[in-house]
Amino acid sequence: MKIDTEAILWSAPERERANRPLLVLMHGYGSHEGDLFSLARYLPLEPVVASVRAPIDLGGGWAWFPPAGHTDASVRLAEIDESTDALLAWLDTLNSRSVGLLGFSQGGAMSLELMRAAPGRFDYAVQLSGFTVPTEQPGDAKLAQLKPPVFWGRGTADEVIPDSLVNHTIDWLPEHSSLTERIYEGVAHSVTTEEIADVHEFIARQY
Repeated sequence: MKIDTEAILWSAPERERANRPLLVLMHGYGSHEGDLFSLARYLPLEPVVASVRAPIDLGGGWAWFPPAGHTDASVRLAEIDESTDALLAWLDTLNSRSVGLLGFSQGGAMSLELMRAAPGRFDYAVQLSGFTVPTEQPGDAKLAQLKPPVFWGRGTADEVIPDSLVNHTIDWLPEHSSLTERIYEGVAHSVTTEEIADVHEFIARQY
């Protein structure tokens, strides 16, 4: 499994990326790299934005891993690890001053998986309508010591992410991050202008 570098959408040409921080965008299940890229214009200008396509082809969309119930749990967890390794391998080819992460739904889960796989490598994560994968990872203890900044935004009307995953994330994030949590009344599985403004403020504080 690998990242298709030809599919990555960049907010700046290669000649303008040197010595600038990087912000990696990761879309949700069944979507594509163009989905979150539209948010780039509403985010701080300092980081270069790279919107990445997930590696699993669904035939009309892309995924980082199969949803619960669609395959054996061990296969699902293995594909989460494979997608995480693919992202880390791609990042190894870059020379970024610093790296932030922003993901929606599955992409939000991936932002935390990257932090768990490589504690200390990423400056912050933004998780929109996402969750923490309920497993134990070798990097969790180190992450609990570092407590990197994490923004978690979710709506009260989100019926896509199961309550069990939300409750696990409620318990997990405060122990493993310096958490900024925002809950949006009546919002479903989506991103609102209010949340985008909150994300802009959070990311701006990281530089």
